[in-house]
Amino acid sequence: MKAARFDYERPENIAAALSALGRGGSKPLSGGQSLGPMLNLRLARPPLLVDVGRLPELRRVEERADGILFGAGITHAEFEDGAVPDPTPGFLARIARGIAYRAVRNRGTMGGSLAHADPAADWPATLATLGAIVHLIAPTGQREMSVRDFIVGAFETALAPDEIVAGIFIPRCTPQARFGYRKSCRKVGEFAEAMCAVLADPARGVHRLVIGATEARQIVVDDAADAIRNPDILEDVMREAGLAADPASLRLRRAVIRQAIAALEDESLPA
Repeated sequence: MKAARFDYERPENIAAALSALGRGGSKPLSGGQSLGPMLNLRLARPPLLVDVGRLPELRRVEERADGILFGAGITHAEFEDGAVPDPTPGFLARIARGIAYRAVRNRGTMGGSLAHADPAADWPATLATLGAIVHLIAPTGQREMSVRDFIVGAFETALAPDEIVAGIFIPRCTPQARFGYRKSCRKVGEFAEAMCAVLADPARGVHRLVIGATEARQIVVDDAADAIRNPDILEDVMREAGLAADPASLRLRRAVIRQAIAALEDESLPA
């Protein structure tokens, strides 16, 4: 099956892109690694695709004292290759390297991954763990919100119809920060069946754990120091979130959480 007929525009600046996206039913196109298959399966039938992938405003990298603002159009491969600075001790490159295949990483973007909001995607869980902030832009202005609030459900975000993801601000970690991440896939490139990310940055007082690959939004545990020491206390969290109905799935999630925690170094925990 091929995509239904649609019009295509490649605007030269963000103002023109927002104007084009103001037309009913239009969709932004960046890397196209998620939208492309949806078009071919006719799960999405927009009358107009607006190509925003090469807009200069979405390709910027702005270093700040407390972190880095990445344009939404930065690709997975650019993080993987170190082509852009990293406000963490190498966590972004590690995550990018595990996303699907190199061909996908060459085209797929961090902003596109967030806007698609696939629960099994790597960036939503990772960025929620890092405390990232999404920058949104619309013809009426700009706003910011945390990644954990931006994703409201499976393939659902807080994006308004006339908004696009303009950038992602990632706070700067200390050199002593440790990050654990595990996901379970049947084979490389497939969607994760279970996922967990853990950040321990005691110098900033941050111990955060995120459970991804759920049937809805990611589960964020902000004060996770106790859970890092004793993962069994997360059983109640998973049960309350409805993740314990299937015993096999619960066992898999439990194992992935323990593996992510085990990836942390002992000295990353508070005394």
